[in-house]
Amino acid sequence: MAHATLSHSVILSSSRFSRLGYASKFLRNTNPFPVRLTGESFRCCCSSATTDETSPSARRKRVVSGVQPTGSIHLGNYLGAIKNWVALQDTYETLFFIVDLHAITLPYDTKELRKATRDTAALYLACGVDVSKASVFVQSHVRAHVDLMWLLSSSTPIGWLQKMTQFKEKSRKEGGENAAVALLTYPVLMSADILLYQADCVPVGEDQKQHLELARDLAQRVNNIYGGRKWKKLGGRGGSIFKIPEPLIPQAGARVMSLTDGLSKMSKSAPSDQSRINLLDSKDLIADKIKRCKTDSFAGLEFDNAERPECNNLLSVYQIVSGKTKEEVSEECKDMSWGTFKPLLADALIEHLSPIQVRYQEITAETGYLDKVLSEGADRATEIADATVHNLKQAMGFYPRNSAS
Repeated sequence: MAHATLSHSVILSSSRFSRLGYASKFLRNTNPFPVRLTGESFRCCCSSATTDETSPSARRKRVVSGVQPTGSIHLGNYLGAIKNWVALQDTYETLFFIVDLHAITLPYDTKELRKATRDTAALYLACGVDVSKASVFVQSHVRAHVDLMWLLSSSTPIGWLQKMTQFKEKSRKEGGENAAVALLTYPVLMSADILLYQADCVPVGEDQKQHLELARDLAQRVNNIYGGRKWKKLGGRGGSIFKIPEPLIPQAGARVMSLTDGLSKMSKSAPSDQSRINLLDSKDLIADKIKRCKTDSFAGLEFDNAERPECNNLLSVYQIVSGKTKEEVSEECKDMSWGTFKPLLADALIEHLSPIQVRYQEITAETGYLDKVLSEGADRATEIADATVHNLKQAMGFYPRNSAS
């Protein structure tokens, strides 16, 4: 689930952890997840997208993810997250939301937040998210996100949060002591986003593994403290309160890099708009950005040369938007000059993004449609989320409200 993507961006069995000898792993293990191949597009630790269809309790495994409504959604958000959601929705039960609560952890334009939230939702649909297959909603429309964050905060050691890489980097930019408390605690909200829906798998970029590991650690910690027989004695079902989510990592496009620096991730917060392709950029602007993007002076084009990060990034983008295999792109482009390749890439991007832009205009022009989609999505999400919060509050010993009063 990214500060930018939850992909936060969030799917588990009820007894896949040890109740004894628990210790946090996310601070000391830089690659804590085992990886298996389950198809051509994703690396995932989940054993399968579905359970045994002959089982009476068979259900699709659940994936939850989201993107912040700050700035324009760019090619990195799309190729690294949203495009993969479209593939996932046919195999998994999916919930995709706009993480507006995360958008306020840094200074933001209050006038733009509402519009950006609506635009982001429209782009989800324009990119191919199908509301007959996926629930689409706004994070703040489901109150349980904040409720669960507070409950989880009571079990979160502050030392875990102080050691989070993004907190250290962003608080330094904000001037240390002037940084908002939310900048420290937003990983707990991200964990709540994931655990609230009992997610089986979480689409994450390589740079978001630490946040997912925090969610896994918190799930196990809360399960150990409040779950099992202790919960059953309070009238609950007993066992695990939370599932332990697994990472779902695209094999290509998981981390799209800046057009001005192949070593930096494409970002909404980068000062220069030249560093990114926004999904709503015009054809001329896309062509101009690709024409001016940073390259190198090597002959020919190739993947996976550590001395050529920009080359690898641009070839990877071309591979995804053209729908070709890595081998096909390698063969096609190995003898090309940058002067030949850049127009090819620009044309492929324009062709790929044009239908998205047309559909976006149709969605935003249809009065009431988007509001209806988001309202229905929030209703479906609330059913799952409220059940999770109810179970945790019961296990933590809260006195229940009398529904008859």
